[in-house]
Amino acid sequence: MALVRLVASFGAGGVLYLTPIVFHQASFSAQSVTQGLALAALAGTAGRFLSGMLLDRGLACSIPVLLAALAALLGDLRLFGTASFPGYVQGQLLIGIAAGLYWPAVELAVPLGCRMGPAPIPTARGYALVRSADAAGIAAGALLGALLAAAGHLRGIYLIDIICLLLVVVLLLKQPLQRASPTSFDPADHTPWRQWLPPLLPLLAISLLATSLPALMQSALPLDLVRGGLERAAMPESLGALLVGLQLGVLVLIQWPVGQALAKRPIAQGLGLSLACFAMGTVLLAFSALSSQGLWLVLLAQLPLALGAAAFLPIATAAVIELSPREHQGLAMALFSQCFALSALGAPLLAGLALDAQRHAGGFWIGMTLLCLAGLNLVKRLRPRPAADFGSKGVS
Repeated sequence: MALVRLVASFGAGGVLYLTPIVFHQASFSAQSVTQGLALAALAGTAGRFLSGMLLDRGLACSIPVLLAALAALLGDLRLFGTASFPGYVQGQLLIGIAAGLYWPAVELAVPLGCRMGPAPIPTARGYALVRSADAAGIAAGALLGALLAAAGHLRGIYLIDIICLLLVVVLLLKQPLQRASPTSFDPADHTPWRQWLPPLLPLLAISLLATSLPALMQSALPLDLVRGGLERAAMPESLGALLVGLQLGVLVLIQWPVGQALAKRPIAQGLGLSLACFAMGTVLLAFSALSSQGLWLVLLAQLPLALGAAAFLPIATAAVIELSPREHQGLAMALFSQCFALSALGAPLLAGLALDAQRHAGGFWIGMTLLCLAGLNLVKRLRPRPAADFGSKGVS
């Protein structure tokens, strides 16, 4: 499972983080670029629900991932060969559909794999491992994309992704992912949604806020860097890509130890730390626009932003599994995955409007800081959780 995610993330790293720069080179406005990203997020919403419902009915996790690989391959081919807005939108829609099919399946495969074999492992440890694989792959892919940008071949990121997608298909055909045990469809045997959904709502609200930050790192930050701030000079596209890669590189180094440490602590601590770090990172980005030496503040901001992502991703995902009954874990994971889609839909649109309306994104980053600080109140609303297999001690 970790190898599949490492390879998939390596290909996706350049596509996710550097596509805004590709189409900035094609003279697209910030609003046009972020509209395409938002449409991709919208396209993924139906795929997430479909994937989750089928997984709850016993579909092997490999099937949605293979379908996602096909959609992403077609999207890469379209984005590689177009410089028009309709072609850009078509490619982004295919990428969004691929993401919608992919995430519920690969996330649910983690606890299924942790339960297999003679020595089951805690779910949170499994999520820390696969998130480390995600981080390593995305960082390496984004850094390779930065090298391609420096060489003047930035669109090569789509060819890299195509190769990685083909490798994912080969890996899954050789060793398919686990299948959830099909459950009875007798309503009497299922936990009513009124019992399992309400405890998830505070977590989903926090997730909607926290997942907007990675979406903005993929969309608003690259554009902010290459356009410049009020006093901060515009950066070359290759340097902007390298700065984005820096945060991903830091995430690679800290994801495993942070995920391991927080897996042994209450979920509220991990989520609170994540929001506080996101607030610190965004306020540094805001002040970077106001200084001619703002590059140093951008560099400094990458540390808390990486720590925020490392704290949030494995803990929140493991909490979804703990708080949902086994027969609804596919749908619960789809709801959690929708937070990524919804934040990727709304956050880039707002960022694009702010970037086109102002010379800098300072006000926008300050707004994100205030939202992250307000989100700390949601952490207090998380209900105490029963003991689960991933070793957490509960919310309170």
